Amino acid sequence: MTRARQLHALGEKSCIISITFAKSAAHLPNRLSSLVFRKHYASSPVSDLTLDDFDYVLPPELIAQSPAADRTASRLLHLDAQGGLHDRQFTDLIGLLRPNDLLVFNDTRVIKARLFGEKSSGGKVEVLVERITAPDRALVHMRASKSPKAGAVIRLEDAFDVTMLGREDDLFDLQFPGPVLDLLEAHGATPLPPYITHTPDAGDDARYQTVYAREPGAVAAPTAGLHFDEPTLSQLKAKGVNTAFVTLHVGAGTFLPVRTEKLSEHVMHSEWYTLPEATIKAIEATRAQGGRVIAVGTTSVRALESAAKAHWPLQATEGDTKLFITPGYEYKVIDAMVTNFHLPKSTLMMLISALAGMAPIKAAYAHAVAQRYRFFSYGDAMFIEKP
Repeated sequence: MTRARQLHALGEKSCIISITFAKSAAHLPNRLSSLVFRKHYASSPVSDLTLDDFDYVLPPELIAQSPAADRTASRLLHLDAQGGLHDRQFTDLIGLLRPNDLLVFNDTRVIKARLFGEKSSGGKVEVLVERITAPDRALVHMRASKSPKAGAVIRLEDAFDVTMLGREDDLFDLQFPGPVLDLLEAHGATPLPPYITHTPDAGDDARYQTVYAREPGAVAAPTAGLHFDEPTLSQLKAKGVNTAFVTLHVGAGTFLPVRTEKLSEHVMHSEWYTLPEATIKAIEATRAQGGRVIAVGTTSVRALESAAKAHWPLQATEGDTKLFITPGYEYKVIDAMVTNFHLPKSTLMMLISALAGMAPIKAAYAHAVAQRYRFFSYGDAMFIEKP
């Protein structure tokens, strides 16, 4: 199975990612000067912000195509509460955290969501499972020369047949002949992001998964968590740093480009999340002890802040979220976050800019490019403290 076949899976509507590349390092200095904070950011309402406000130049060779040799071997760019930048190693995070701090992880588990097959007519089909709705049913993205109609039978991986029941917007409702998770585990492929160009292998099955993943349902990894290994978690516990979990099943929509120039016109994709009572109690205890709530990854941020929007004070909750966090948003739950580097013009650039400020984020990304950090899912990390 070639990577070219895999990149076809989402089609034009969900696989296209716009990245502004520098032709070479020599092209960076002049372009990076445009990353300087512009005065209008300070006074403009969010409705006036555009995609260009979240753009930056990325040399393509800085996109990490494989993970570091060890999970904790990545670099860490520390953006402190005063806007200072510090080049560190990921293992330095232990020293930056304090007793009674709380790390909130997303415990979703990536499923082998990508399948290939053909229709009864012989036409090729590519399927990416978006959400499992019943033990034997799933909503999927489908790529085919002609969309199948309700009742159509599709042969997948030359192993089993599925029946197309209908559609929900851009998704296809498929009936599987048995438990979806079991069939995916036996026949599916790990759905690596479109900017990773190699064919997934057993190494990706292991490394594109956090060590604490336990709730299957994601089609993309909560990548900030990929840097943590069991010894690091043990060291954090020994220091008095506490941990808690949310679940947010990362969907293929995380790779969708923003297609509206004005942020106010963007419609955010939906993802399913759960905030358990145990995590709420951990947050309350952290506040009482003077600790900080630190989200590991943008997906943990989205789950926590979505729950805060639904119920304040926090209540145990689950459901779909379309929360779109942009500069001007007032964070209610988190004080800091661990995150990877994100795509230009992406909603995740907007989320971190809302936490740290647009100027500090632009400065941090300019610094990261100049210092040749590794970007995106298999790349290096940031530790961002709220001003």
